[in-house]
This record gives sequence, structure tokens and C-alpha cells, in this order.
Amino acid sequence: MADEKIPEVSSASAAVPPPTTTSATEKEAVAPTATQDVEASAAGPGTVPDRPAGWKYRSYYGLPYYASPATQLLIVSFVCFLCPGMFNALSGTGGGGQVKATTADNANVALYSTFAPVGFFAGTLVNRLGVRITLSFGGIGYFIYASSFLAYNHTQDAGYTIFAGALLGVSAGLLWAAQGTVMLSYPTEASKGRYIAWFWMIFNLGGVIGALIPLGQNIHSTSGSVSDGTYIGFMILMFLGAMLALCLVSAKEVIRKDGSRVILMKHPTWQSEIFGLWETLRLEPFVIALFPMFFASNVFYTYHFNDYNLPKFDIRTRALNNVLYWSSQIIGAFSVGYFLDLPQLKRSLKAKIILGVLFVLTMVIWGGGWAFQKTYTRAEADAADFIKLDWNSPGYVGPMFLYMFYAFYDAAWQTSVYWLIGSLTNNSRRLVNYVGFYKGIQSAAAVIFFRIDALGAPYAGIFGGVWGLLAGSLVIAAPVFWFKIRDTVPLEEDLEFSDETVEDVLGGKAVSVEENEVHHDASAPATEISEKI
Repeated sequence: MADEKIPEVSSASAAVPPPTTTSATEKEAVAPTATQDVEASAAGPGTVPDRPAGWKYRSYYGLPYYASPATQLLIVSFVCFLCPGMFNALSGTGGGGQVKATTADNANVALYSTFAPVGFFAGTLVNRLGVRITLSFGGIGYFIYASSFLAYNHTQDAGYTIFAGALLGVSAGLLWAAQGTVMLSYPTEASKGRYIAWFWMIFNLGGVIGALIPLGQNIHSTSGSVSDGTYIGFMILMFLGAMLALCLVSAKEVIRKDGSRVILMKHPTWQSEIFGLWETLRLEPFVIALFPMFFASNVFYTYHFNDYNLPKFDIRTRALNNVLYWSSQIIGAFSVGYFLDLPQLKRSLKAKIILGVLFVLTMVIWGGGWAFQKTYTRAEADAADFIKLDWNSPGYVGPMFLYMFYAFYDAAWQTSVYWLIGSLTNNSRRLVNYVGFYKGIQSAAAVIFFRIDALGAPYAGIFGGVWGLLAGSLVIAAPVFWFKIRDTVPLEEDLEFSDETVEDVLGGKAVSVEENEVHHDASAPATEISEKI
């Protein structure tokens, strides 16, 4: 982003006190450059451009101002907390809360069949229509999807559920593309890991709280499906999320602490944005090596929810597992996101380290999962006399922790992929297209695996397919991790994909910074989000 291309104070160096005396020769008026990855700090003695007048740019009680990247991230995070977060809680009960997974599988096939093409091209729509409209429309689809399962509880008619799944695929494709552009293009290079971590934590907190709904509703139940009240609760929360999205400001109104702005297209047209898809691949053709990793990034949900949690556990234990699953996602996102923003390590080195970490986790966690998978089959689980595990059952603790490790792995994978995408560019137009590719391709894979599950494929076969895809995709993506992640991206390069100029992004103002502050301070502790982003 623009603010990463001017010598600024690192977010990690905000705690460094100004020198007691500084001569004029020690000061340096720094012109905007395009090669430094440091972040301006309001606490430093450098002069920061004034923000425009108006309530959107006023800070109260030390909190981030409304049009700041931090506030916009929080709004988007809570939209996803209320919409896809609740969807995850509903899905995590297994089979959409029904006795059998068939209806949910077919609805998910419809969902991801539309999600895949819409997601792939969603960047064009977001660039043209803006994040506010696309995010709000995306939220409405989740509300309709939850209502379809409420109707199914009474009619047993899968038609509406499958239609709602197809509609959700369209709306979710737009929602996730809009979310991605806020999360990856609004922050500086030095804080993208934290942005991803905070989003993923708040988003999955929605899964935790949403999972508490069926747990509370069914805590004394050992039946197979959830109650009407559960679905009604999800519907109310999802609708509130769709309305919350309307509170966002447009990307052109977002201004960072140093006065710089998000890199956009000043005059987007349908032609320019459609052509931009091709330009994205032309400028970074090696991103194709990440496509297998995109493909593998959602396939494990089929196994986790429908082939592990659903067949092995009764309804109240599935609800408890669901709470633990999304709680573990929060831990995983925090751990990986904050590691990826460590100022002590260069970004290129962190890319190599996280590749090794992902490979080790793939072998260890999924290796342990295979040992458990060998203890049951689909035919055994479908038998009328099959006894499901309850949280009071002997031997429950091991499978519980395995499910938590699966969730930690998911968060580590998703956080790493988003960070990898965000490391390739700071241009919002390119980033939203990368996110569109990511969500579209992962949805195409989800179609395949949900359909395989709906056809009754052996659990062991689905497990093996997921594990093989995860390991193989890391091998294919390794050259990108190893050779293509740079410590910073020049501003001139980011502007190649835009009709903006340096003056548009930086506001035509240089930032004067003390020379001894233009560095990364490895000793500065991490502080709260309002101070860091």
C-alpha cells in the first residue's frame, strides 16, 4: 500500500521515545519512496498530514476514527461474525442440523456450484459496485439459507433448501471478495498478518457463539436434528449482519494514520474491470502455482462436519464439538497471524518458515486423524444399532482434541494463504481479484467433495483425498513461498494496475520523520488493535 512506500515509523516502533536532543542535521525530510516497509506512528515526533474535517475522521477516547482501516476492518469482521460465522456454526453441527447429511450435501453442491464461477469473477463486481453494496447483498443470502432449513424441518421438501444454497453461492461470492479487499488492501504491509488474525478471530467468534445456540437448545437432547428455535436464532443474527454492512464507508474515503489512501481505480468501468482479470494473471502468472492450494483450502470441511462430527457423535456432543472447533480456530488465527507480522524476521524468511510449519502440521495432525478414521466406516455409522459417542462416553476426549487440532490447522492454512496473497501486491484491484480466484477455486473443490460425500463414498476414501490434496498443493506452491515473496513491494509497481498517481495515494504530502525512527524495533511489544492498525 501507499503508506508502506514512504519512510514511516514501524508499527512495532511506536513505543520508542523521541530523542531528548536532535540537531537539524540529524533530521531528514524524506520524500515519498517506494521501497520501505515501515508504518507511521501517531506517537512519533514526525509530522503526519492532517485528516479531512468531519465526524468520520475524528477520534474519540483514543479509539480509531470511523474511516480508519481499523474501524472498517472491525465492521467487516462483525458482518462475517453474524453471517458466515453463523453459517459455519450451522454447518458444524453436521448436515445443517439434520439427522442425515444428504439434504445439506445437495444444498452445498448447489451453493458451491454457483459460488465457484461468481467467486472467480467477483472482484470485477466489487471493484465496480463497491464493498458496501456487495457485502450487504452477500449477507442476505445467508439469512435465506437458514430459513430454508427451518422450512425443511416441517415440509421435508429439499427444493427450497437447494435453491437457497444456489442463491447463497452467488451472494457469498460477493461477500468474500469484498471482505478480502478490506482485509488485505486497507492495512500496511507490516500489519497484514494482524489484520488477517483479527478478522479470523472475530469471524470465528461468530462460529463459537452461534454454536452455543444449538448447544443450549439441545443440551438435554440426544435426537438427531436441531429445534426450530435454533434456525430462527440464526436467521435473526444473519439479517442483522446484512444490515451492518451498510454502515461501511467507501474505499476512497478510507485514510490511514499517515494520510495515505487505498490504491484504487479512480474511474472504473465494466470494461476496465473485466479486462483487469486478465491483467492480474498477466502481471503475476506464477499465482497459478497457488491454485492447487486454493483448491485444497475448503475440502476438509466436508470431512470434518459430515464424515467426522455427524456420524460419530450425538446432537448435543456435536454442538459441544462445534463450540470447541471454532474456539480452536481463534487460537490458530492468533498464533499464525501474529507470527507473520513479527518485525524481527524478514517477510521472505517468514514465508519459508510458514511453508515448513504447514507441511509438518499436515503430516502430524492428519496422520493422527488417519489412525482414528480406521476405527469406523460409513456402513457401520449408517447402521440402526450404531452407538454414537456422547461427551460422557468413555474414549470421548481423544476424538474431541483431534477435532480441535483439525480446526487449528484450518485457521493456520487460511491465514497463511491470505497472507501469501497479500504479500504479492498492495493494489486493491489486484488483491480483490486474487481473493476472487481463491474463493472461486476453493468453491469448485467443495462442489466435488460435497457431491462425493452425498453419493456415499467411503469415509476413508474422502479422508485420503483431502490429505493428499493438502500435502501435494504445498509442494506445488513451494516455489512461490520460497522465491516470490519479497520484503516489500514498490509503490510504482502497485500503481501499474491503477489509473492513480503517487500524489493520489499519498495526498501530495511528504512525511517528515526522525532518521533514528525509520526502523523496526524488535523490542516493542504487541499492543491492542486500535494502536497497531
